[in-house]
Amino acid sequence: MASKEELKKLAAYRAVDFVQNGMVIGLGSGSTARFATLRIGEKLRQGELHNILAIPTSEETAHLAREQGIPLTSLEEQAEIDLTIDGADEVDPHLKVIKGLGGFLLREKIVAAASKQEIIVVDESKLVPRLGSKAPVPVEVVPFGWKQTWRALIAHGASPQLRMSGQAPFITDEGNYIVDCFFREIRDPQELSLTLNAIPGVVENGLFLGLVDTVVVASSTGVRILER
Repeated sequence: MASKEELKKLAAYRAVDFVQNGMVIGLGSGSTARFATLRIGEKLRQGELHNILAIPTSEETAHLAREQGIPLTSLEEQAEIDLTIDGADEVDPHLKVIKGLGGFLLREKIVAAASKQEIIVVDESKLVPRLGSKAPVPVEVVPFGWKQTWRALIAHGASPQLRMSGQAPFITDEGNYIVDCFFREIRDPQELSLTLNAIPGVVENGLFLGLVDTVVVASSTGVRILER
């Protein structure tokens, strides 16, 4: 039976098959998306891909892409992205997803919104009947007055936990905190997303709704493609 790492690699490699010469691509962050970045670098070095420009969704991914020789660009230089390959923490039957457990949700959502095609790569353990079944909803908040934001999240039904890195709060690439919000039940993800983003101090949340076009799922029986 394939290990979880092997399944992640299978899904990522299959997603890279969608990449064509001359594309502007978004490079996701996290363990599964990392395999896609490595594969793209490999195909560039082998001459299987040409004239690729990439926009990374984190400083971590940018560093990896440079190591792999992948030419980087930005949304200031490229207003539109042909496709993005990224991972997810949960995927529901309607291809609504939760992202952000890696800590990069803000840039990931900006890149996803600018992409013609958002491809999510996961192993089958990330498929859930309803969002929030396993994962919390990460919420990026500004450090100033974060306790006030915390109290507002509680008032809207969340059980929040400030994400830590050792003894200090985890800091995103944008210099913000992340509060992981657990909900007893998420009946309406769209309404919850709007509610969360309306709270002063909230920058963005990890509910990716209507942004995902394709999900590549790897399981012990093979790789399958889900499309919206």
